[in-house]
Amino acid sequence: MKRVVTAIRAVLGFRAAEFQATGGISLNESVNKRFARSDLILGEAGRQRLSSSCVMVLGLGGVGSSCVEALARAGIGSLIVIDRDTLEETNINRQAIAFTSTLGRAKAEVMAQMVHEINPACCVTAIVDYINPTTLDEQLGPLGTPDYVVDAIDTITQKLALAQWCEQRGLPLISSMGGANKLDPTQLRFANIHQTQGCSMSRIMRKECRRRGIRKLEVLYSPEVEVVVEAQKHAERGQRPERGTILGTMSYFPPIMGQMMASLVIRRLAGVES
Repeated sequence: MKRVVTAIRAVLGFRAAEFQATGGISLNESVNKRFARSDLILGEAGRQRLSSSCVMVLGLGGVGSSCVEALARAGIGSLIVIDRDTLEETNINRQAIAFTSTLGRAKAEVMAQMVHEINPACCVTAIVDYINPTTLDEQLGPLGTPDYVVDAIDTITQKLALAQWCEQRGLPLISSMGGANKLDPTQLRFANIHQTQGCSMSRIMRKECRRRGIRKLEVLYSPEVEVVVEAQKHAERGQRPERGTILGTMSYFPPIMGQMMASLVIRRLAGVES
């Protein structure tokens, strides 16, 4: 397994000098200007809470990358971003970090670079690794105790393991459910997993949460009926679909999910919502 950790705070000395050389202002003054519009809503106290907060985001696809971008633009002080994959062309239609210039690069490293460009004062730990459900504590334990955890992973076994890990440690967690083959983001809603309906991933998660004794898991889900895509139609006719063509994803749907999850985290960490 490849594992790369990038601590961006180490390069802040260079960034401070760069800011002073180009703009004649300090790094702190520049950072303050970046969040001035947010301060009008949250107040200085709210932003101070955000700047002293740490958020861990697992999965940097369409949901996770947009979530991290929004967290960085809100002024979250520390981010831990984890994903094992590299960027490919099929990611370009929905992922905030997917461009022609970033194809082939590790998602976690590109995400860290984007955060650094948004807010040089943010400390980012970027990890390129597979989240193993059986060794979760060994992987995540050494990273410290985040103030919030965001699950933007696709795999149910990993989601369940993460939900258990967070519940055992009393860590607040928001988890994304399925957004594939869906069109209408206005149907997205937050709920306890045991109160969800009309979502195939949520149905499996509900059953497994009951079996594993996970009492409370907050999720973002959509009860919208999934669109039947061409590959599914072929499968129903007994024709074998091409690999990777079953699930369709709209350009806007996962990013909106990520932005909504970031919104929830930001409001709670800033103290404007319980």
